[in-house]
Amino acid sequence: MTQNEHTRKSAVMLHGPDRAAARAMLHAIGFSREDLERPIIGVGHSWIETMPCNWNHRVLAERVKAGIRAAGGTPMEFNTIAVSDGVSMGTEGMKASLVSREVIADSIELVTRGHCFDGVVLIVGCDKTIPAAAMALCRMDLPGLVLYGGTIAPGRLRERHDLTVQDVFEAIGSFNAGKIDDKELRAVEEAACPGAGACGGQYTANTMSGALEFLGLSPAGANGVPALHADKAAVAEAAGRLAVKLVAEDVRPRSIVTREALENAIAYFSATGGSTNAVLHLLAIAAEAEVPLDIEDFQAICARTPILADLRPGGRFVATDIHRAGGLAVLMQRLLSLGLLHGEARNVEGRTLAEIAAGAHETPGQEVFRPADHPVRSHGGIAILRGNLAPEGCVIKLSGHDRTTHRGPARVFDSENQAFAGVREGKVQAGDVVVIRYEGPVGGPGMQEMLSVTGALAGAGLDDDVALVTDGRFSGATHGFMVAHVVPEAALGGPLAALRDGDMVRIDVATRELSVELPEAEIAARLSNWIAPQPRYRTGAFAKYAASVASASQGAITVPVPRAAVEPAKG
Repeated sequence: MTQNEHTRKSAVMLHGPDRAAARAMLHAIGFSREDLERPIIGVGHSWIETMPCNWNHRVLAERVKAGIRAAGGTPMEFNTIAVSDGVSMGTEGMKASLVSREVIADSIELVTRGHCFDGVVLIVGCDKTIPAAAMALCRMDLPGLVLYGGTIAPGRLRERHDLTVQDVFEAIGSFNAGKIDDKELRAVEEAACPGAGACGGQYTANTMSGALEFLGLSPAGANGVPALHADKAAVAEAAGRLAVKLVAEDVRPRSIVTREALENAIAYFSATGGSTNAVLHLLAIAAEAEVPLDIEDFQAICARTPILADLRPGGRFVATDIHRAGGLAVLMQRLLSLGLLHGEARNVEGRTLAEIAAGAHETPGQEVFRPADHPVRSHGGIAILRGNLAPEGCVIKLSGHDRTTHRGPARVFDSENQAFAGVREGKVQAGDVVVIRYEGPVGGPGMQEMLSVTGALAGAGLDDDVALVTDGRFSGATHGFMVAHVVPEAALGGPLAALRDGDMVRIDVATRELSVELPEAEIAARLSNWIAPQPRYRTGAFAKYAASVASASQGAITVPVPRAAVEPAKG
């Protein structure tokens, strides 16, 4: 099936005598009548002056627009918002991060539907812009693609050539522990982030950018080109040309985002030891595509998929090294050889994953991707646990360490800020289980990331000696024995709300269990006397989010809240 000028969405808004007023408004800003008779392609991005992650978006948008014009389309550029996890971490602003995913997806939908675009190119950068763009595409099922702005280059400081923002957070911990002085902290701060691009390890942005290549919503190899690489402009132009082709051939995202494609994306996530946030985001994308997906699917796929990429935060290499090693097609080859991918799944270019892998050019001697028979770990990067503290599931990060069990006394904090202060003040000791509650989708609201706390633990030398459990989430830069996304969350009366300091908590990966050593009757008695905390926000975006958000095990998506029926007036 192909589109013609009479079936295109833009024709409803821009063609015919009755639409003269709409055309007049667009003539005012330079669009000719001929422009408006071509396919209209929205070029959405989130350029913002609050982070390096999206700093190159306006430049890339110009190249995308050039590609659209060259292919016979008319581009219309628009913006959406972004919230930087790295900048807002450890502040109230961090609550806005996951909330922004929903706002970005909604705003893309509103502009696209509101202006009857025929297709879209969505340029993304920082963490939540990537899943949000994919969610919007799948929700609208409109021809289009996602283009990642690219990773930042690593920082350099003396003998170090691989600095990322992770090193700054851990330097803060070292400073607070008295291990480095303020001069060294400032040196790390000023060297870590040398220019435009998203955080440079296999953190959330790079995890999700690669996931979209395996999912098929991004052209093969496009997202892996670093932000300031000379080839990025050509990649952007090609994305613009491809968008016009997708409109002409009426290729819809839901024909690409199949169950098999989602399983490919999860296998990639596992093989790279990626950010646990990918669990939330892939569940959310699947929900928008109306493809059944459950946290147990992550367990099954990650259990059989080894870690083959030696990437930070737990490994040696940064995201720019992936590009130098030959790109993600090399990893596709490895996983296909193990029978862990659906090679017949197609991407936006119409190529199968097997075809993309067959064209890989592996750099001789590269060490980023291990041989298929010599993995970094024999298992994937996460496991799904349950137990009397997480009856509806939680996620433990397994990459970057060899630990599989921990038993220790709970040190309970009712917010991320309390926990950070507790670590800084020496209240956390080796062997403890640090519990941070009331930071879930509803309680936070917004599931703050705990990088300030995990960075403080690492800086204090405790990251190998404690465990951390939260109903919030972790940054992709987190490493250590960490459990997140605990469901049900404490703010809704989940078992974490019953925990007290000193309760013995057990984490066991082999039995997939997160439990407290208390009789069920004691847990029930404590919860019967529990008083729900007052909402932290009663109005505004946070309050609306808390009222409509689903659990972490459902991707923390927002769902319509049914309006109470109005009884007919009696008269």
